[in-house]
Amino acid sequence: MPHSRRYRSSERSSRGSYHERYRSRKHKRRRTRSRSSSSERDRRHRREDSYHVRSRSSYDDHSADRRAYDRRYCDSYRRNDYSRERGDAYYEPEYRHSYEYRRGTGSYRSCKSSRRKHRRRRRRSRSFSRSSSQRSRQSSRRAKSVEDDDEGHLIYRVGDWLQERYEIISTLGEGTFGRVVQCMDHRRGGARVALKIIKNVEKYKEAARLEINVLEKINEKDPENTNLCVRMFDWFDYHGHMCISFELLGLSTFDFLKDNNYLPYPIHQVRHMAFQVCQAVKFLHDNKLTHTDLKPENILFVNSDYELSYNLEKKRDERSVKNTAIRVVDFGSATFDHEHHSTIVSTRHYRAPEVILELGWSQPCDVWSIGCIIFEYYVGFTLFQTHDNREHLAMMERILGPIPSRMVRKTRKQKYFYHGRLDWDENTSAGRYVRENCKPLRRYLTSEAEDHHRLFDLIESMLEYEPSKRVTLAEALKHPFFDMLGMEPSTKMWDSSRDISR
Repeated sequence: MPHSRRYRSSERSSRGSYHERYRSRKHKRRRTRSRSSSSERDRRHRREDSYHVRSRSSYDDHSADRRAYDRRYCDSYRRNDYSRERGDAYYEPEYRHSYEYRRGTGSYRSCKSSRRKHRRRRRRSRSFSRSSSQRSRQSSRRAKSVEDDDEGHLIYRVGDWLQERYEIISTLGEGTFGRVVQCMDHRRGGARVALKIIKNVEKYKEAARLEINVLEKINEKDPENTNLCVRMFDWFDYHGHMCISFELLGLSTFDFLKDNNYLPYPIHQVRHMAFQVCQAVKFLHDNKLTHTDLKPENILFVNSDYELSYNLEKKRDERSVKNTAIRVVDFGSATFDHEHHSTIVSTRHYRAPEVILELGWSQPCDVWSIGCIIFEYYVGFTLFQTHDNREHLAMMERILGPIPSRMVRKTRKQKYFYHGRLDWDENTSAGRYVRENCKPLRRYLTSEAEDHHRLFDLIESMLEYEPSKRVTLAEALKHPFFDMLGMEPSTKMWDSSRDISR
């Protein structure tokens, strides 16, 4: 497995120079590649092919269509490989993002080819020569203790140090991309940080490079961290593992909801959380960025401490988060306006209709996702509980009304329509499920109070089919639903300028 030379933060002048070093190392390795006998190559390729088949089958199982009512409160309904208790939430999107796109060449690497390269690189030396013989010996000794498991995860123990700076304290979570660990940053006075350690697999490393690029732009545009996007402190390449250091945060808004038995957030908390999400994503849009993967898992509480009370009627403990200050995280899929736009973006349940119909997308697709998120905070469950495009469109029509004829005429996905209308049979089991479990949006109101109607007026404006008619976030922040925000003492704004990574 490849082991990239380590560089201190001060040695990195720019992202461009980083890529030049990366390419030059790649060519050097090509010249020093060890030769193996033909029988060894055959055996190795057979192992790689079987590994590739297993990977594909597990991915297919993960994204296979399943009945929605079996997934409402199931962990695997969200993410089969998700196992985390607190800290940053990072997930592989349901779709395959164009991380394998080679900038400058415009070609895509095949998955099988990258697997073979990955296997070959695992057999290479981990040490690289340095200008000083003493540093070379130190690097060689250190390389012997660095190992990866079969999936490309870095093998580490509590108490290990990385870059002579980060001391590992605990594991916060694991995903397909790698792992997130809690560390003590000894160059920042022992401050606690979340360190994202990417697998030593090329497609995840390339995704991390793209995320670093976005995070550096965010830091440049918002040096005081006032716009509620997660703050990156540092990044480095540790023996082939891209590592990103973030501020340490609390639970995601989804994890808190799940741990609280999917009890909806009170409307005053929904108001504050919705306002902050709109503020953070508006900052991205103002800087020509689209997040593309907004969901409750990617919105984290700064501090998820809670108060506990007992519900006599339901005979259960109920949690109420003490402070609703949040941060938006996971910029691995974020796309600038001038960059290549993948056909499919967003996690299924928060995917806008223009994405499903492949009509092209831009910032309004984030607004649709926010509308779905606010609804989920209010009722405690997902608005569109499905994994199938046709069923998803049928749910939209049941909840929001018919899809505009202009969008039907323009889409290439004519297989979903017949004579200008959605081709959907309500007499099938799927049709009955949609009819029985979906209803017009306003019928989800839990109160007839004016405040609740204002909330649904905001959600309706965010769930407008036509992207050009959908409310912008600048307009949303001025919506009457947010008028009461300053009058509610429990939603006191967090001081985002102070260092909270303790």
